[in-house]
Amino acid sequence: MSTKVLSVGGSIVAPEGPDAEFVKKFVSMIKDYLSSHKDDRLIFVVGGGGPARIYQKAFREVTSTPDDQGTQAADWIGIMATRLNAQFVKASFGELCKEDVVTDPTAAKDFTGSILLAAGWKPGFSTDNDAVLLAEKFNADTVVNLSNIEKVYTDDPRKNPDAKPIDSISWADFRKIVGDEWTPGKNCPFDPVASKKAQELGLTVICAGGKNLDNIRAILEGRDYTGTTIK
Repeated sequence: MSTKVLSVGGSIVAPEGPDAEFVKKFVSMIKDYLSSHKDDRLIFVVGGGGPARIYQKAFREVTSTPDDQGTQAADWIGIMATRLNAQFVKASFGELCKEDVVTDPTAAKDFTGSILLAAGWKPGFSTDNDAVLLAEKFNADTVVNLSNIEKVYTDDPRKNPDAKPIDSISWADFRKIVGDEWTPGKNCPFDPVASKKAQELGLTVICAGGKNLDNIRAILEGRDYTGTTIK
């Protein structure tokens, strides 16, 4: 039996609000995949996306909370958005996902369905870190990180026209790009805290575009794919 972990960016599930059309196609693709890979189990960890950013922005506009307390409060707002998104995706899979949404990866128990949904746990990191912890718990050697970018770049291509896409990179070099600190709403290819943990565990992380369903299936099936491999 093989367990695969996918960190599904909130920008894929809910770029502003829930993207019902995409989730419908995603669910259909996954169901078709599982019908021909009956020994596989999939864990999806869903991010906060647009709802998280919208509510965090509103919070910062109405409060004068000190920085340390404000950061934690903003993180909790983002976590609640991940839980709403994850519940939406879980419900969309119906009987394939029998267990409740996991909100503490360290307390997750073995699951009886083909799919397990997870969401944010606590302040200090993103759902990418939860995905890494679940990979450790369920003995998965790879985390597939799905976002709104197809590859990791040497720099932000929106700001630097000379930024180059990367096919493969070491953890040491990748961590030079993303740094070591997490802030709520931070936009980076893979959470710095998660990256440190993944490196310690010797995990492989594949960063790929979350809207390309054919490419996602190619990754799941071990075929050639478009994306960045970090190991």
